[in-house]
Amino acid sequence: MMSAAALTLSAAAAQAEYTLTILHTNDFHARFEPINRFDSGCGAEDNAEGKCFGGSARLITAIREARERAQTSILVDGGDQFQGSLFYTYYKGQVAAEMMNLMGYDAMTVGNHEFDDGPEVLRGFMDAVQFPVLMSNADVSREELLADTLMKSTVIERGGEKLGLIGLTPEDTHELASPGPNITFSDPVAAVQGEVDKLTAMGVNKIIVLSHSGYGVDQRVAAQTSGVDVIVGGHSNTLLSNTIENARGPYPTMVNGVAIVQAYAYGKFLGELNVTFDDAGNIIEAVGEPLIMDAAVSEDEAVVARLGVLAEPLDEIRNRVVAATQTPIGGDREVCRSEECSMGTLIADAMLERVRAQGIEIAIQNGGGIRASIDAGDVTMGEVLTVLPFQNTLSTFQATGAVILAALENGVSQAEEGAGRFPQVAGMRFTWDPEAAPGSRVVSVEIGLDGQFAPIEMDKVYGVVTNNYVRNGGDGYDMFAGEDMNAYDYGPDLADVTAEYLATYAPYQPYTDGRIKRK
Repeated sequence: MMSAAALTLSAAAAQAEYTLTILHTNDFHARFEPINRFDSGCGAEDNAEGKCFGGSARLITAIREARERAQTSILVDGGDQFQGSLFYTYYKGQVAAEMMNLMGYDAMTVGNHEFDDGPEVLRGFMDAVQFPVLMSNADVSREELLADTLMKSTVIERGGEKLGLIGLTPEDTHELASPGPNITFSDPVAAVQGEVDKLTAMGVNKIIVLSHSGYGVDQRVAAQTSGVDVIVGGHSNTLLSNTIENARGPYPTMVNGVAIVQAYAYGKFLGELNVTFDDAGNIIEAVGEPLIMDAAVSEDEAVVARLGVLAEPLDEIRNRVVAATQTPIGGDREVCRSEECSMGTLIADAMLERVRAQGIEIAIQNGGGIRASIDAGDVTMGEVLTVLPFQNTLSTFQATGAVILAALENGVSQAEEGAGRFPQVAGMRFTWDPEAAPGSRVVSVEIGLDGQFAPIEMDKVYGVVTNNYVRNGGDGYDMFAGEDMNAYDYGPDLADVTAEYLATYAPYQPYTDGRIKRK
């Protein structure tokens, strides 16, 4: 039997414990409307049939229900609210600010895409939101739009306890976005430790990092700093889960006593981490799971109605003339999935020109990603979006000649079946034999270097651009999947890149030039 003194001590210890529910999102990318299983737009009919996920109307319901379950909670975001749908193209950060205020976010970090339209748009967003936006690993003192508004860290109170929040953004944001010349980015470890030390000196012993740096960097920050309790991640669009097949790691992932979480992307999940601290601010327990935003989560009718109003002007974008073409641009399904087509040449050329300055030499676009042709005359953004409706982004990475050859073999392996993996290319040319066995069909490959073509070298490393679907193994391109190739999957939208290329060369003259030949 416990003594009275022991009972008193036990009660005191229980009172000193503090449980916090951390609700979190990351990489939302302007997916205010529901998405399909491919993370792109999901129509009203499919939504009514329960085939859609996410959307702000579902998310706000799930947040409301999670808060009711929790004793004490905060709602935070791991960055990249911006970019990814016509809502951002038209409204920039306005709709994100409105929806995040409605949901009652407590803080977010800056993602690289928050800089896509420069400090001006980020500042406008920050002025509109009712919560702090944070970024510790950058010097913004020379950028007057952000110098006095963008904080490295902050302290909020919840349930009678002080919580320290620190922001992180990619160290290479200057390469990924458009922050302008007045901001310099720095190593995340030193930046986080500096803010932890300041917060600790203020008597704060529960510290949460909001990190838009990727799962790998988050693990390094956890291992190489002291005083951090939780890292809410983003940037790598990583699904952490204890129950979902093919999740990248456990939820939370524990490193050096730090609980690391991330909830995929696009509002498909709401992260829910329950953390119990002792009186000294140490984690006693950290448990949770990302909650899928499927048809079982009801949509808030007021939010559905508001988004309907906001969506009306988007038709203006769909009707906006972006360029002109002298003759039709051929995107016929049967052609683009079996041989060079003029739409494939256009898209691959546009991709390569956009990132050539980054050391990229070749482009590969899957024929199945090309969904329509474009008639001669004026070209509207709606037509471009009909050709490229998937909201795919440019992905850049490095690969050896051997990997590229394997990719081309995959691409032509099912041409007779009209499979979507057929490769449309730029910066290279190849010959293939449809009569040969799949896996041995590519006869020759040449890479264009300074206007001259030379045979591909199996051991040489080349810079490649494709779309994020292909880079992550879609259409059988699993030789491209992985994270050891300096891969970056979240470049600009492929439709925007193609539209801008068409505008640059308007009136565009469609062509093919024999870059893909049959033996």
